[in-house]
Amino acid sequence: MRKNTKEIRVGAVRIGGTAPISIQSMCNTDTKDVESTAKQILAMESEGVDIVRIAINNLEDAQAIPKIKEKIHVPLIADIQFDYQLALYAVEYGIDGLRLNPGNIGENWKIEKVVNACKEKGISIRVGVNSGSVKQEFLDQYNGVNAESICYSALEQIKTLESFDFHDIKVSLKSSDVRLSVEAYRRFSEMSDYPLHLGITEAGPSFKGTIKSAIGMGSLLLDGIGDTIRVSLTADPVEEVKVAKEILKSLDLRQEGINLISCPTCARTKIDLIPLVEEAEKRFSSYTDNLKIAIMGCIVNGPGEAKEADYGITGGNGKGVVFKKGEIVATVKEEELLDTLFEIIESDRNEQHS
Repeated sequence: MRKNTKEIRVGAVRIGGTAPISIQSMCNTDTKDVESTAKQILAMESEGVDIVRIAINNLEDAQAIPKIKEKIHVPLIADIQFDYQLALYAVEYGIDGLRLNPGNIGENWKIEKVVNACKEKGISIRVGVNSGSVKQEFLDQYNGVNAESICYSALEQIKTLESFDFHDIKVSLKSSDVRLSVEAYRRFSEMSDYPLHLGITEAGPSFKGTIKSAIGMGSLLLDGIGDTIRVSLTADPVEEVKVAKEILKSLDLRQEGINLISCPTCARTKIDLIPLVEEAEKRFSSYTDNLKIAIMGCIVNGPGEAKEADYGITGGNGKGVVFKKGEIVATVKEEELLDTLFEIIESDRNEQHS
């Protein structure tokens, strides 16, 4: 069962409480380049992103916020490092959320100015601790970087904001070490009911980073921990969104889009399955229907083991079958399998919408 955390908002997107788990990513464009930034966000939107973060490094970046928002449809979070004035600029120009750590902003009067501006505009703040940014005091007290030192560093950041009567907070506790990240999030979930932003920071290139993120965030999500997620890859941010969406879909935490299942192939496979699956993945990429589609390599796996799928195909030796909920509905030549599958699905969709 998912933990019931405090609900906050980033723009119109609810986070925590009973809200769906949202997907975030971050632009790697120069923020002041409005066209490039908006184009990248729109590409992420097409894959299902809910919230996008942009770096605010100077006044020009902040001034680009309203121009970017005119072209996109999701809330924006400003990533602020060190300079409280940049946070104030971002709020002034219409940002929907902030990512900052009070500890690197400086004196309390600076933090208070930012907090008051956020309270006036109804803007939430994400605070977070990475394994490399744990305060020395907690490293000494808890004998180095571990779940305890990370959690207590985060609690100190939260207490600073709470001291100014600010509570619209979400929290991240990231590490590039999967086990440490999981331990920190589990420990913090016992200590606080603030919503959690999950991630494995600096996870690496696409393949390795996907595995780390799926293991780390998947473990936590199965525990009922996590309210919003960001997959961090050294790759196009669009890939981050795709991976995040698949993680949620694999746990039935997001129903939007096709859940494509296929067997790994073996000596029983008598159909050219790999290119068939690749083609199916491309052709289904634009579908938003909540359907489970099975592309199987032999009669053992489909329709038998794939009978829970909404639709599927299997075949061998030049021919194959299309099935619905385990029942065969068509027998065709192998090269006609995919087209027939699509025709049947489209026919059913048209019938449902008529």
